[in-house]
Amino acid sequence: MIETEKDNDRQSVRALERGLEVLRSFKPGDRFLGNQELAQRTGLPKPTISRLTHTLTRLGYLAYSEKFGKYHLDSAVLALGYSFLVNMDVRRIARPLMRDLAEYAQASVALGVQDRLSMLYIEAYRSSATVTLTLDVGSQIPIATTSMGRALLCALSDAEREAILDQVKTRNEGEWPRIKAGIDQSLQDYAERGFCLSLGDWKKDVHAVAAPLIPSDGSRVLVFSCAGAAFQLRRHMLEDDIGPRLLNLVTNVKEIMDRQV
Repeated sequence: MIETEKDNDRQSVRALERGLEVLRSFKPGDRFLGNQELAQRTGLPKPTISRLTHTLTRLGYLAYSEKFGKYHLDSAVLALGYSFLVNMDVRRIARPLMRDLAEYAQASVALGVQDRLSMLYIEAYRSSATVTLTLDVGSQIPIATTSMGRALLCALSDAEREAILDQVKTRNEGEWPRIKAGIDQSLQDYAERGFCLSLGDWKKDVHAVAAPLIPSDGSRVLVFSCAGAAFQLRRHMLEDDIGPRLLNLVTNVKEIMDRQV
């Protein structure tokens, strides 16, 4: 679990926090998890996990497989996620613009939000030629080494950014000098160009550019990115062509959102 200032919040309901941690333990590819695995991932005692999985099963958030003796996510989780996505008008607004850019760049264009130390895809469009990056809605990518994550960091306040980077540093001490250098460069790129790059920093064969959208209503920062094969999206293309087009996409989406307020 990631420790935050909320851990000392007297208004917090600890049992609820623990239940949500259990649900968050299921990652893409984790169809079934047992109590032992959930205990290891959450750091909670196994008896506590047993009570939580029992309650979550009764409420419809988990289901138990007699065959495997393990749990899997159930329909109530999907209902929550679906409600979240459906109520985000930005997805409907951005989808055609994302499609146009993806087809122009022959790459993947995605929209994401922060999820702790990751970025969570809430919309994605892949061109017919995209083979390197096949992430879809619900996928998570690291915040510190991807263009999407770096753009998010650039859009945050200094205090918010430092709080996140302290956690990144703690979890990646050996890689921290390289990670910090990439983030520092992104801060400079954002100040000069309005977008951030990741040139093989996350995956060696992936190049990407990203730009944040800061809503006028003060809601959470959104980030758009365009990513593709490194041999196809060269630095100069991202800096001189795709990056500016992505900025134009962000501007257009924000203007439409502002008119609908």
